[in-house]
Amino acid sequence: MGALLIIAAAVTWGTTGATMKLVAATGSPVSPLVVGFLRVAIAAPCLCLAARWLGGAVPWPARADRGRSLLAGLAMGVYQPFYFWGVAMTSVAVGSLIAICSAPLFITVLAALFLGERIDRRTWAALLAGIAGTALLTIGPHGLSEPPPGFLVGVAFELVAGLCYATYAVSVKSLVVRASSLTIAAGTFSIAAIVLLPVLLVEWPAANARGWAWLGYLGIVPTAAAYGLYAVGLRTTPVTVSGVLTLLEPLTATLLGVGFFGDRLGPAGVAGAALLVAAVLALTIRR
Repeated sequence: MGALLIIAAAVTWGTTGATMKLVAATGSPVSPLVVGFLRVAIAAPCLCLAARWLGGAVPWPARADRGRSLLAGLAMGVYQPFYFWGVAMTSVAVGSLIAICSAPLFITVLAALFLGERIDRRTWAALLAGIAGTALLTIGPHGLSEPPPGFLVGVAFELVAGLCYATYAVSVKSLVVRASSLTIAAGTFSIAAIVLLPVLLVEWPAANARGWAWLGYLGIVPTAAAYGLYAVGLRTTPVTVSGVLTLLEPLTATLLGVGFFGDRLGPAGVAGAALLVAAVLALTIRR
């Protein structure tokens, strides 16, 4: 049952990029910046309620943990607009694959730099495979011809998103021994919502009924509900198994992009996606 909950969480996470496209398809003039804010603003209170229901009161971080909690919340807040900007400028498949699969690679590097974790030969091979996969995925949809305007900027944005998520993961690593992953998510998403709150001074959310429905889905289902399912699933599922199961997230995003939004990876892109997934799988099994 725990594994099934994690599978459900990973599949719903994989719908995030597609939801951004669906919001745009409704004709709602909502920028990726506002979509990112609304995602965390809707999810934060839901996560707080879920954390309280599953684990009791949501404690305020201890003084020693406040710096890491703030950094994690800031990273989660910055992640949102860069991820959605990247998807808008590339595609659901390419953007999601680069952001999701680059995060574990960045985590490995940051853990070595700031946590003193050792990078062995297998990890170096996975990192090199991940870099090669990202390069192939970047050129795959358009070959060696000039990519459309903004495509490479979108790839860069997705790499920034991957780095932000890696920063979040490394920041909360020392917190998981004192709080559940759901409690940590509730706190960091609340901080992220506060960080992105000034967005409302620049752009006020304006969407039609269908647009608000998709935005509500984005905040509740692939964010709050998915984190709740994942947290409950972790109670009975080994960490290594959960890491492998979460690879269904980029797979779901890619299938949605190719099947429903006309995304094309090209032969080189398919090879790059395979390299990225293999690199993440190697790192996950190693851990």
